Amino acid sequence: MDRIHVMELVRSFQVGEIDRRTFLKRATAAIGSLAAANTLLAACAAFPNEDAPPVVDESQPEAAAGMETEGDLMTGIVEYPDTDDETLMGYLAHSASGEPAPAIIVIQEWWGLNDHIKDVANRFANEGFVALAPDLYHGKVATEPDEARKLVMELDNAEAVKEIEQAIAYLQGQDYVSADKVGVVGYCMGGGLVLRTALASENVGAGVVYYGQPLDPAEAGEVNAPILTFIGTEDNIPVEGIEAMHAAFEEAGIENEYEVYDGAQHAFFNDTRESYNEAAAADAWPRTLSWFRENLS
Repeated sequence: MDRIHVMELVRSFQVGEIDRRTFLKRATAAIGSLAAANTLLAACAAFPNEDAPPVVDESQPEAAAGMETEGDLMTGIVEYPDTDDETLMGYLAHSASGEPAPAIIVIQEWWGLNDHIKDVANRFANEGFVALAPDLYHGKVATEPDEARKLVMELDNAEAVKEIEQAIAYLQGQDYVSADKVGVVGYCMGGGLVLRTALASENVGAGVVYYGQPLDPAEAGEVNAPILTFIGTEDNIPVEGIEAMHAAFEEAGIENEYEVYDGAQHAFFNDTRESYNEAAAADAWPRTLSWFRENLS
């Protein structure tokens, strides 16, 4: 860390030369941690330069740009910094009260950050969680399979995991998030990214995988979080791969569960698609909530 550079950022922020968002982006890049950058920001507000304009606390829910109140929730698009000084975006939903709550990252299907994924985030928020769905396609949303196939083939999985880690760091820096570790849930493409994120990050408190590509058993024992997986017998992902992965979890002493739904297809949880299976979805949802409540408390 370049201490002189960081102190210059502090001075620039306190005298109004840069705004809060720019400060967080640059400080995160310099320090290597968004949580540490948020702590430094709080210190800047606590000990302002006498010549500085008043500091507006944008960390509170009502000050987040793009957020609106919808009934008991605050929802909307938020921005947070990437490690390369770029801006990432995601859909955030949490209680309008701002009371601290456990947080969950909701990872999209191959379609992108569409209305269905936003609705899933809202469902988690209505159950008492803070939910953030990162926009891994950076504004692009597919409506046809050929479009989705093109987008998912263009996605760099390693880069996507880094962006998910930045989303986790963003949540860890918010006053309305209560737990140190964050839950991660994903669907289809997002299910596989849950597993990849649990391999890469020690900040994942629990993972839930909906019909995602399983890990090779040789690496499955390295995940850093309890994993719950749902799959259908009619999915194009072989159930045998899920079973082998969970056997590796067991051997490594990692808390895990999986459920195979007879007759359920891929994307059985997506109630906007013909593949929706009401019985399977109705069983998986409360189990998902319980998994997060047990592991994120």
